[in-house]
Amino acid sequence: MERILTYTISAEYDGSSIKNFMKKQLNMSTSLITDLKASEDGICINGERKKVSDIVKEGDEIRFIMREGASENIEPVKMELDIVYEDEDVIVINKPPKVPTHISSGNFTHTVANALMFHYGSDKRQFHAVNRLDKDTSGLMCVAKHKYAHSLLSGQLERGELRRRYMALVCGDIEKDGTVSAPIARGEGILRRCVDMGGKRAVTHYRVLKRLGDYTLLELELETGRTHQIRVHMAYISHPLLGDWLYGEENKQLFERQALHSSYLTFIHPINGTRMEFEAELCEDIKKFILNKNA
Repeated sequence: MERILTYTISAEYDGSSIKNFMKKQLNMSTSLITDLKASEDGICINGERKKVSDIVKEGDEIRFIMREGASENIEPVKMELDIVYEDEDVIVINKPPKVPTHISSGNFTHTVANALMFHYGSDKRQFHAVNRLDKDTSGLMCVAKHKYAHSLLSGQLERGELRRRYMALVCGDIEKDGTVSAPIARGEGILRRCVDMGGKRAVTHYRVLKRLGDYTLLELELETGRTHQIRVHMAYISHPLLGDWLYGEENKQLFERQALHSSYLTFIHPINGTRMEFEAELCEDIKKFILNKNA
């Protein structure tokens, strides 16, 4: 992978060092700056190779060339991908249920990572997931196509600028909208999380979309992004997700997975600064469950 970025130095950075411009204007990480310094043509001013300590002046053209090899140990596997958007810096997919994001013990070939390695083809890239979805969670997921985009998008995620909304079927009849504000910490075992006053701040807002007797369709928006946040918070208020084997009750005859779908995603494009917005309809299994309940 090779990504070339070119900028013109503004009056604000006249007399500044290249390193200062990279850190202050472009929010480049120390590790990325180190990578660019190590490349023979990684940093150039007006076509000439420069050191990060060199001074720039207004009107200078600065060019960065970022290179990455393919992610190690991720085998390219041909799989169907629902690509919602793609450019040189980001790719947004509508992930189907029952597909993990990352390879793991016992699953080395049927993941989003494998599918994207195949999709990239000869354009060898690292796998940089931004908002990771659980295996059984469907819907919108953003993947950065290089280290710099991943760093900027991860920063947006931490600051709440990358916003997500989900739809979920939960057990029980919820009468009105609400907010769950309860800190989340690691629980027993590797996977489990729990509400714990010593945990990290976690806030989930929910809105009732449809009441289905013993179940409720909710729209949920995350103010924070803790692991399993929606699943933990809904179980905490005694309304676990339908089909949630970890925090609720598994019943594959009723529903084969946790009924959670990433329906809306918005972020600022890491390179051009454009506000990006995406929506994804509910998966067919959730639609079918709702239809049957309404029948």
